[in-house]
Amino acid sequence: MSELELVFPDGAIKTFAAGTKPLDVAESISKSLAKKSVSAKLNGAYVGMHDVIPASGQFQLITTSDDEALDLLRHSASHLLAQALKRIPKFSNIHFGVGPFIENGFYYDTDNGAGNQVSVEDFAEIEAMMHKIVKEDLPIVSREITREEALSMFKDDPYKVELINDLPAEEKITIAVQGDHIELDKGGLVPSTSWIKHFKLVSVAGAYWRGDSSNHMMQRIYGTAFWKAADVEAELQRRQEAKERDHRNIGRDLDLFFTSQEVGSGLPVWLPNGATIRRQVERYIVDKELSNDYLHVYTPILSNLNLYKTSGHWEHYREDMFPPMDMGDGEFLELRPMNCPSHIMIYKHKPRSYRELPMRIAELGMMHRYEKSGALTGLSRVREMTLNDGHTFVEPEKLEEEFKSILKMMMEVYEDFNITDYRFRLSYRDPKNTAKYFDDDEMWEKSQKQLKTAMDDLGLDYFEAEGEAAFYGPKLDVQTKTALGGEETLSTIQLDFLLPERFDLSYIGEDGKDNHRPVMLHRGIVGTMERFTAYLIEMYKGAFPTWLSPLQVQIIPVNLGAHGDYARRIQQQLQVAGLRANVETKDAKMGYLIREAQTKKVPYTLVLGDNEVADETVTVRQYGSEKTETISIAAFEKLILADVARYSRETAVE
Repeated sequence: MSELELVFPDGAIKTFAAGTKPLDVAESISKSLAKKSVSAKLNGAYVGMHDVIPASGQFQLITTSDDEALDLLRHSASHLLAQALKRIPKFSNIHFGVGPFIENGFYYDTDNGAGNQVSVEDFAEIEAMMHKIVKEDLPIVSREITREEALSMFKDDPYKVELINDLPAEEKITIAVQGDHIELDKGGLVPSTSWIKHFKLVSVAGAYWRGDSSNHMMQRIYGTAFWKAADVEAELQRRQEAKERDHRNIGRDLDLFFTSQEVGSGLPVWLPNGATIRRQVERYIVDKELSNDYLHVYTPILSNLNLYKTSGHWEHYREDMFPPMDMGDGEFLELRPMNCPSHIMIYKHKPRSYRELPMRIAELGMMHRYEKSGALTGLSRVREMTLNDGHTFVEPEKLEEEFKSILKMMMEVYEDFNITDYRFRLSYRDPKNTAKYFDDDEMWEKSQKQLKTAMDDLGLDYFEAEGEAAFYGPKLDVQTKTALGGEETLSTIQLDFLLPERFDLSYIGEDGKDNHRPVMLHRGIVGTMERFTAYLIEMYKGAFPTWLSPLQVQIIPVNLGAHGDYARRIQQQLQVAGLRANVETKDAKMGYLIREAQTKKVPYTLVLGDNEVADETVTVRQYGSEKTETISIAAFEKLILADVARYSRETAVE
C-alpha cells in the first residue's frame, strides 16, 4: 500500500503516504490541532497518535474538547497507576485484572498477595511515582502481537493469562507500550504520559475477579482524572459531599439502622430512630392512599409457588427469587418477590362489576428478592423490603385516565417531601430480546403508545429506555440520583394486559355479561420503605424536617435536680400533643449537651433554668441556628405544631 485515502467527518477526502500517523495528519492541518488531538479513529476503531494508520477509511481526530476524550484520559490514568505500582519495590510483583475508565474516574483491579495489599496510606507514594512518570513524557504506542507472544509477555500474571486464553481464536491481540510498562489493551489512550497531569487516587475496595463471587477477591483502586486541576478539586469536593450524605454513614451516626453478617446480608435492622422515620412515612402514604380511594389490605409474605408460575414470575424472574420451601405434602411455598399475585387473588375472590372499577388495592407489602451479595448496599439494595404497593383494576377505555390520576398523586407526594431532583423514564421492552418479555407484539405496541400518549398529554418531559420494561408490560419510572452518584428508581407505574389474562380476570359490564377483561396498573408511589428512607436520609443529610425527625424536641434542664420536674412536665405536655420529646439526663456541661443535640440534628432544643421554671417559659434554639428565644410553653407548642403541619416544603438540605 503506497497511499492512504482518509475520509474526514466533513466529507473531505485527503491522501497521505503509507506509514502516516494520526499526529502527522493533525500537524498537516495545523499545529494547534496537533497539540490538542488526543487520539484518532479509523472506521470507528481507535488509532493512537503515534501509531501507523493501517488502512484507508473514515478518519476522525479526537481532541480535548470532545466528550469522549476525557474517557481516554481516564483510561490512560489507569495504565499510569499500574506502571507506578510496578516501580514501587513493595508492589513490584503485583498482579493486574482490568483497568477501565468509569463515570467520574477510573479503577484498576489488583492483587498483591494476602497481607500486603495497597492501602489508602500508600496513595501519596503511588501518586508521587505517577507524577514522576508523567514528567518522563513516555510515548504511548500500540501494536498487534500473536497469542503466543502475549502469553509469554504476561506469563507471570495469572489474571492477564486468563483474559488472553478467553479471547476468541480469531481475535487480534494488541498491547499498549509506555516506556517499561506493557498493557494488554485495545486502544483509546492519550499520546504520552505527559498528558495525564491532573489526577487523584480516592479509595480502595474489594472486588471479585470478573464480578463473580466464586472467584478470588481482588483490590479495586479508584481514582479520578481531569484535564484541569480545578476540575479534580471540584470532583473531590463532590465526593466529600457524597460521603457526608451517604445514608450508611448518617444511619450509623444517628442510630437509624444497621446491617450485620450475624443477622444476614441484605437484612437491615431498623433501630428506634429509623423505625420512627419509617413509621411516619408509612402513616403518611397510607393516609394519602385512603384519601384517593385505595382499599388497604394485608396479604401473606409466603404463597404457593404455583401462584408465581401462573403469573410468570417463576419463568422470567426465577434467578431473583429465593428457593422454594418443600412443605413435604406436595406443596411448595415461596417467599414472594412481588405483591401483585396476592392482590390479583383479592380481586378474583368474588365476581366484580364495572360499577366497582377502578378498584384500587394497596398494601405495605413485605417482599424478598435474592440480590447478589456484591450488590447489597445499606438500605438502598436489600434482600427484604416493604413496598408501598398498589394495583388498580380498570376498564380498558379508562386506562389513561387512571394513569394520569396516579401520576398526579405521585407528584403531590413529591411536593410534600420536597423532592425536585428527578426525571421520568418510559421503560419499553427490548425488541431484540423478546424472550425476556411476554410474547405479544400487538399488546406491547398498544401499551407503549398509550403510556407515551398520556405523558405527552400531560406535557411532561421524559426519556425513553428500551430493555427496562417489566416482563408483562411497559412502565413509567421516576429516576433519582443517589449521594454516591448512581441512579435509582424511586417510583413506578406499570401497565399490564398480561396478568389479567393469565389469571382469567373479568368483570360484569353494562351489558350484564361477565366476559370483560380489566387492565391492571401496578404502582409504587414512594417505592420500598428501605430505598425511600435511604433517599430521604441523603436528601436531608440527616437533618429531617420536624414532622419526620425521630426526636423533635430535646429538653435540657440546667440542673436535673432543680429543673427536672419542670422538664418532665413539658415533655409530657408535648407528648400528649403528639410530639416526640426527650429529657436529657446526662451529667455533662450545658455547652456539650447543646452541641450534642445539634450533632444529632434535633429540630428544637429547649433549655430550662431558674428563670424558665419561675416564668413557665422555655428557651428555644432551632437546629442550625445560633439564636435563642424565650417564649411561653403554649407559644412553643403552637410554633412546633405549625412546623409539623407544613410537612417538608422548602426544608431539604442544598
